[in-house]
Amino acid sequence: MFFISFSAFADASIKKDTANYEGVIGTLSGTVTDKTDGKPIPGATVSIPDLKVATVTDASGKYNLSRLPKGVFLVQVSFIGYATFNQRLDFSRTAELSVQLQSSSIEAGEVVITGVSKATEIRRDPIPMAAVGKTFIDQHSASGNVIDEIANIPGVSAVTTGPNISKPFIHGLGYNRVITLQDGIRQEGQQWGDEHGIEVDQNSIDRIEVIKGPASLSYGSDAIGGVVNLLSPPPVADGKILGSVTGNYGTNNGLFGGSFRLQGNNNGLVWGTIISDKQAKDYQDDHDGRVYGTGFRERDARIMVGLSKKWGYSYFNASLFDDEQEIPDGSRDPATRQFTRQITDIDTFREIVPSSVLNSYVITPLHQHVQLYRIYNNSNFVLGSGNLQVNLGYQFSHRREYTHPTEPDIAGLNLHLATYTYDVKYNFTLGNDYETTFGVNGQYQNNTISDATAFPIPAYHQFDIGPFFIIKKSFGKLDISGGARYDSRSFTGQAAYIDTTGKFPQLYSPSNAATPPGVIQQFSALNKTFSGATGSFGATYNFSDAFLLKANIARGFRAPSIAELSANGPDPGSQIYHVGNSNFKPEFNVQEDFGAFLTLPNVSISVDFFNNNIQNYIFQQQVLNPDGSPAHNPAYPQYNIFTYVQSRARINGGELTLDLHPVPWLHFENSLSLTYGQNLGNGGPVADSLKYLPFIPPLHTHSELRGTFAKGFSNLRSVYAFVGFDHYNAQDRFFAAYGTETYTAGYNLLSAGIGGNLVNSAGNTVLKLFIEGTNLGNVNYQSNMSRLKYFDNPTVPAGVQPGIFNMGRNISVKLVMPFDLSPHAKATDAKM
Repeated sequence: MFFISFSAFADASIKKDTANYEGVIGTLSGTVTDKTDGKPIPGATVSIPDLKVATVTDASGKYNLSRLPKGVFLVQVSFIGYATFNQRLDFSRTAELSVQLQSSSIEAGEVVITGVSKATEIRRDPIPMAAVGKTFIDQHSASGNVIDEIANIPGVSAVTTGPNISKPFIHGLGYNRVITLQDGIRQEGQQWGDEHGIEVDQNSIDRIEVIKGPASLSYGSDAIGGVVNLLSPPPVADGKILGSVTGNYGTNNGLFGGSFRLQGNNNGLVWGTIISDKQAKDYQDDHDGRVYGTGFRERDARIMVGLSKKWGYSYFNASLFDDEQEIPDGSRDPATRQFTRQITDIDTFREIVPSSVLNSYVITPLHQHVQLYRIYNNSNFVLGSGNLQVNLGYQFSHRREYTHPTEPDIAGLNLHLATYTYDVKYNFTLGNDYETTFGVNGQYQNNTISDATAFPIPAYHQFDIGPFFIIKKSFGKLDISGGARYDSRSFTGQAAYIDTTGKFPQLYSPSNAATPPGVIQQFSALNKTFSGATGSFGATYNFSDAFLLKANIARGFRAPSIAELSANGPDPGSQIYHVGNSNFKPEFNVQEDFGAFLTLPNVSISVDFFNNNIQNYIFQQQVLNPDGSPAHNPAYPQYNIFTYVQSRARINGGELTLDLHPVPWLHFENSLSLTYGQNLGNGGPVADSLKYLPFIPPLHTHSELRGTFAKGFSNLRSVYAFVGFDHYNAQDRFFAAYGTETYTAGYNLLSAGIGGNLVNSAGNTVLKLFIEGTNLGNVNYQSNMSRLKYFDNPTVPAGVQPGIFNMGRNISVKLVMPFDLSPHAKATDAKM
């Protein structure tokens, strides 16, 4: 648990040289010391987030940043155990900044770059946001993927299909309603599908920023629920070559993982690489034993090269994500309840899965193979009195699902999605200190289907464009921000025909497709354009450094996805036959947010409320026969048919956080998150089974007792230990129609962690250790956000809880060995 939306409890004194310099200053230097005793603080981080430059103080507490452009930028100084210091500086007037940091147990002063014109303190921005850094990510090493690492943030959750498949949900909205970014580039990889996760290497992420609410103003369609921005490591300080080797192990599913990182900076020529590998066998719980079909193997690589000069910076990145993920279906032997596996395509008999297979790292023949190739550029150019940001990206997603046990090399599903993204914006100061941004962003997509036997969505083209502006201004204690945007998204779907005469259905390509016998039309041609205006306005009033109020109102926009418009086919991973509706209207929502934040020396309290009204909300509904039984497509009798419908909806709730600091090194952190989702219908009465929305998390409380010892003991530094307790209420407000969701019992989970850094006699870190235990009580539980809760035989014996349970007890151990290859490296901590 952590707290990020408070006023910083910081008492920093600043020594500034305000001589009137002309043009580019070139450097910023100074000393960072302890306010209490005046001693230098070596290893403190001094960064300028907008310029992506940072350095650390030397043994004397001194630092130097070079090649800085003129202009006003936020400077951040931070060190564990001290209040973070933030100050905007005009580099045309200031070349020296010395800071005295105040010891503090308050975790505040977080700065975000997501959805704002310039780096901004979270506490000063009216839009609800959260952020976690590298320390938090390392200490939560038991999480199977990068999304699970933030699933405990108040207001954030994840829909999961096993330990390596998670999709972010923010205030009850997910899939194509939440945009996931990497370094500001949209993550595009068939988000409409349930059964694969976010294609990002968790080892390549050093920071995560979350917008909790409509972010269509900055990011357009699909950000109606919020944004998760995954940020890769910033460049290292000039003259440094730093690296690390990471290894981790998880006891529950035998997860082995490793990662190698190396970064350098030579006079502004920056470069870096990260290579990772992880694999796991089937996870286990006390109720199910080992869960067949949940093993995985993931390999990742990325490189970065760029320039950071007086004119700004430009970084080129290339990455590969390659994941082989087994496909569970939950089928069991009726007598013994042991898991069974499909061995023939006609599937008339299944054999019990041998224990040797359950304990094997070999990927089963029925699995999915998801690859994402990505090339992108982040640039920031000093231009006139402002700066021009340009983010351009290309990514190719190749998703295959192998579903034929007798023909394991034939893909049941084979999708190719190419995406070109663009984001261009100019930030400048207008008039009397109005921070202003004008920009335009969007994407072009091309999806193709081929060499498969199942075709749930058509081949299509998609084009998005959205111009926008944002203005921010501070009037003493009052900070206001607002803006407006107009979006347009167009689809061109291609007609497609399927030849059903062979052993497996195949795509039929000749132009006279409608005439041969055995050929059926799978998709009709589609031409659709959706557009809409969005906006946001909010204010923060700082009554004092200890107390502030926030309020914001935002309108979001989302065009229907290609699956919602045109789907007509089976999705093997979800065991659903999807049917779309081309007559849909776009979704619009209006969300109001209000928050109050109090920060005192020994206690921090925050309260957030939100209310979100959605028009034309799209959700899936099962198709029934006249007698009420589930409908099936004759060609796929094992798949239930689901179509999409639209309705009005409301989601509201809030979050409460309480952090007690009886002594500086001890935290007692608590949070409560509550989300209600209601289907309001289309003007008429709503049946009880339809009155709630799907995938709404229950009331969740988190308490954590944490001790942090920055100065450590002898050769151990940055020592921490914590014990956590999570309570999840029963979820009795669920989408019950057609058995889509069922009641979920409440449960309690216990976690703990310990770790620290081992340093040598020179004070250099030689080893970092992170140990985390989750579900230490080995509780048998099912999360209502787990899709595996519904994976079982059609008929379950009386008295038996159907579905698959979540992971049992797991102990994760993570070791990081940093190294410094810098020429003439000084005796300071290696910072990775």
